[in-house]
Amino acid sequence: MRFSANLGFLWADLPLPDAIHAAKDHGFDAVECHWPYAFDPGDVRAALTATGLTMLGLNTARGDVDAGENGLSALPERIDDARAAIDAALAYARAIDAQNIHVMAGFASGPDAHQVFVENLRYACTAAASQGATILIEPLNRHDAPGYFLQTADQAVRILDAVAMPNIKLMFDCYHVQMMEGDLSHRLAALKDRIGHIQFASVPDRGAPDHGEVNYAHVFEVIRSLGYDQPLGAEYKPNGPTVQTLNWLTHWR
Repeated sequence: MRFSANLGFLWADLPLPDAIHAAKDHGFDAVECHWPYAFDPGDVRAALTATGLTMLGLNTARGDVDAGENGLSALPERIDDARAAIDAALAYARAIDAQNIHVMAGFASGPDAHQVFVENLRYACTAAASQGATILIEPLNRHDAPGYFLQTADQAVRILDAVAMPNIKLMFDCYHVQMMEGDLSHRLAALKDRIGHIQFASVPDRGAPDHGEVNYAHVFEVIRSLGYDQPLGAEYKPNGPTVQTLNWLTHWR
């Protein structure tokens, strides 16, 4: 198996370029991040070039974090801001050669939010196509993100079908799916053709994948058996220094 370090959580105490080097030094095959915008993309690209790692993806901006926003693209009153965030994410991704952009829906509900999300995703897919990028959407569980518009894999599939464009996929986060739905093995098999990236963390504490209610030895074997061969995203919250939580990586690599 190959693994990607999500630098939104792993080595989050380091500047992003330094975190990229740390991920390489400790055996990761790729990296990904949440919101890299505080860092010069030239510095990030230099770190990627020096390490030979690929930045798999990044998120669109959350919006007004102080006001509690967590994404903009399903908010009917924020269409212009949502598309500006999409444009900014695509520009940053282009500068560092990242191939995936997670378009965050935000806190919303109802048919108007669904329609606006679909329209903004079509905008994102059209813009991303010119640089060969893929748009991702990710359900977030109701315990960590109560009120988030996109909460389940089935809802995500309905949105993918409504957008109906070739460069949009599901980001399947095993942690979020287990928290909301369970049945990971069958969900992975059923959705394998819709998945653009897979992430993982222990459940329910979102720690390293070496404890909790999910048997990741089994889940990783299921993923392997399905023919999925891209790096899996370690998006977990270390319960101390990141380097002290990496025994699982040595074992499964």
